[in-house]
Amino acid sequence: MTPEIPKVYDPQAVEERWYRFWEERGLFAPEAQDGNGRTAYTIVIPPPNITGSLHIGHALDNTIQDILIRWRRMQGYAALWVPGTDHASIATHTKIEEMLAEEGTSRWELGRERFLERAWAWKDKYGSTIINQLKRLGCSCDWSRERFTLDEGCSAAVLDVFVRLYHEGLIYRGHYITNWCPECQTVISDLEVEHQDIDSNLYYLQYPFADGPGHMTVATTRPETMLGDTGVAVHPDDRRYKACVGRTLLLPATGRRIPVVADTYVDPEFGTGAVKVTPAHDPNDFELGRRHDLAPLQVIGKDGRMTEAAGPRYAGLDRLECRVRLLEDLRAAGVLAKTEPISHSVGHCYRCDTAVEPLISEQWFVKMRPLAESAIRVVKEGEIRFVPDRFTKVYLNWMENVHDWCISRQLWWGHRIPAYYCQECDRVTVAAARPDGCPGCGGAVAQDPDVLDTWFSSALWPFSTLGWPGDTADYRRYYPTSTLVTGYDIIFFWVARMIFSALKHTGTIPFRDVLIHGMVRDSQGRKMSKSLNNGVDPLDVIREYGADTLRFTLVTGNTPGNDLRFQWERVQTGRNFANKLWNAARFAQLNLAGYEPGGERAPADLADRWIISRLEAVRAEVTAKLEQYDLGAAASALYSFAWDEFCDWYIELAKPRLAADAPAPARSEAQAVLVQALDALLKLLHPFMPFLTEALWQGLPHTGESLMLAPWPPAGNRDLAAEGDMALIMEVTRSLRNLRAELNVPAGKQASAIAVAPGPREARVLRESAGRITRLAALSQLDVVESLPVRPAQAGAAVAAGVELFLPLRDLIDFDKELARLAKELDQASLELAKVEERLQNAGFTGRAPVEVVEKERQRRTELADKREKLAARLTMLGG
Repeated sequence: MTPEIPKVYDPQAVEERWYRFWEERGLFAPEAQDGNGRTAYTIVIPPPNITGSLHIGHALDNTIQDILIRWRRMQGYAALWVPGTDHASIATHTKIEEMLAEEGTSRWELGRERFLERAWAWKDKYGSTIINQLKRLGCSCDWSRERFTLDEGCSAAVLDVFVRLYHEGLIYRGHYITNWCPECQTVISDLEVEHQDIDSNLYYLQYPFADGPGHMTVATTRPETMLGDTGVAVHPDDRRYKACVGRTLLLPATGRRIPVVADTYVDPEFGTGAVKVTPAHDPNDFELGRRHDLAPLQVIGKDGRMTEAAGPRYAGLDRLECRVRLLEDLRAAGVLAKTEPISHSVGHCYRCDTAVEPLISEQWFVKMRPLAESAIRVVKEGEIRFVPDRFTKVYLNWMENVHDWCISRQLWWGHRIPAYYCQECDRVTVAAARPDGCPGCGGAVAQDPDVLDTWFSSALWPFSTLGWPGDTADYRRYYPTSTLVTGYDIIFFWVARMIFSALKHTGTIPFRDVLIHGMVRDSQGRKMSKSLNNGVDPLDVIREYGADTLRFTLVTGNTPGNDLRFQWERVQTGRNFANKLWNAARFAQLNLAGYEPGGERAPADLADRWIISRLEAVRAEVTAKLEQYDLGAAASALYSFAWDEFCDWYIELAKPRLAADAPAPARSEAQAVLVQALDALLKLLHPFMPFLTEALWQGLPHTGESLMLAPWPPAGNRDLAAEGDMALIMEVTRSLRNLRAELNVPAGKQASAIAVAPGPREARVLRESAGRITRLAALSQLDVVESLPVRPAQAGAAVAAGVELFLPLRDLIDFDKELARLAKELDQASLELAKVEERLQNAGFTGRAPVEVVEKERQRRTELADKREKLAARLTMLGG
């Protein structure tokens, strides 16, 4: 017995009930469907941070994934969507430290073990927040397979990979310039640095020669770093400085002697063509210094304050405080030649927005060149496909110019680096398990205090989540995965790293397709941010309108790779669509009394043949668009079919045959087609609007436990003749409706119309469907003729699909009143048009007004001229 569909659609009640239904029955697992021989289709979720909550970008990304997994599941694949979360080293570490600060303590006072206890407790309390929110969205992940980047299996994979790469010489430890965040107190990778254009100054400083009169002028945006200068460089071909190379300068403020060197790195056009060299605080200076044996001198510490090497006058000052004091000293010494305003790019930490400090430190790195080669090849040869294809070039450009990857972080939360240092002989041992002692001398060992970059574990996500490095059943069955869905902002952070990691460690690609989506922006196209207060909380939308409405809003009109504007008008459209479907299904349920499934036969009625044929057309289009990952086009096709063709046309056409007093054979056939069409429509819509469609499907005659496991509608045949005939009927009906509206015919009055068919086919179709047309167009009768020697007097006229239509107006309208109304409208339109014409002929207006204002007036002129022409024609017709 099917449940009754309530009169009013309540998304909250529907969504809570049916998600619980799916989850309690384990329907998200691929094992829920019979048949072990089915082809696997796998998606691994981009793991959200345990610190996060569902934002609008998550909602888009996971809606796309859920549409794909539900569609493939219905197609008969063994569809697995692996969920999980990321430990998010920096973000989680920051959360815990903030909490400790509120308690008046710190991680240093707690110690590492107690700090980690607090971190795990925080994870247990808050780490599932976003998972529960993904369930609110309707995500059909197999929660029984949920993973966490710090769980036992993923951690084993991380240790295995680190040890392998180290022993192959692909992981090494060395002193290099890295990006240091003074606020987060850790190194961050180049990809985690966000560059911002800052208005600042370019300072010109005079460095006197130590061996005679004169000076060289250098330009810098960071005068505080000059305290760490160990040289000045010029281009070897710069004639201005040929005689200076090899001489010695005195560093202002300290008097330290520094050499002048020649290097092709120097841009002669920047500043004065002479640049200060600070090897400890600039990556390019670091390399230049190594080429010329210029020792690095660190004058800024990890806390962002000046070190003792900066000298007693500046040691301990914040770097910006030091700048102020140093500039005062340089002015007093007369060596600050001039200052110029400049806008330049400054790197900031992606997490806390603090300006990063390039510092030399000993870190762990992955050699990227050897790993990049195969990752480039598989994309160039098409083994991995980016959708849209333009992102292939973005990926290849980064991979072909890749630098070594700094993977160590000065944090406690995360995968601790499995490197052990002998306290006696300084030997380094890298192993998955802690050694009892030094393999060389037997001395005690201490583990490296740092943890690995979060992206190091995320790079293993497609295979570590399936049990690798073990030879598990899931790994054999579901790897490689099928599709990765992600935003274009983490192609370098994550996608590239997964590709080279998978190729290195599993010997195969991690996924076949990479579907790239854009960002969700506000209605004006701006990035959503706290400062603009233009963000949209998807949970607020779900509470107010339902998850299905949010999902349909996000996907409709969306195209791969392009940003999407969030507009509340589209949310309203999505809600109206949901209500339309609900009411259509409820109408069907109320008109199925006496319906007995199983007796279906090929329909004979034109409307039935038409809707079945149109269903096949939309099924083919939606399937093709999903195969192309054009989910927005698929959703739009379903919207148009469901609203315009099924609800607005077919249901209206079927109503007389569904009436209780209709002949039994006709009623049974209409019921059968209505059920068949609704069943197919709900199946096609299910991946997009899972809650609504499940609830309606359960309330209609059906076979199976859940719509989620129902088969995708199979291919059928088109009835192009029926489609052509119905297209003619619909066009004629629309034109007659429009005539009534344009001529102001009262809704309660039925009109008699004449249709002049251009040929025998049109005449036959219109005569056979005259009853349909008269009912739908509110006519008393429709006379179909193949010729009309005399045009009816005082009749509205139109042409639809070659058919001439006449609507005699006698006894329908008050002619005097209508003529007066039209005359008044014509006078008003003429007056407004004259004003616009006068404005556009005024050179002062067209010359001084903004272009968009002038263009708007020109468009209004066109609209008013068209309106005046139509009103005049109507007056002539009525007056005739």
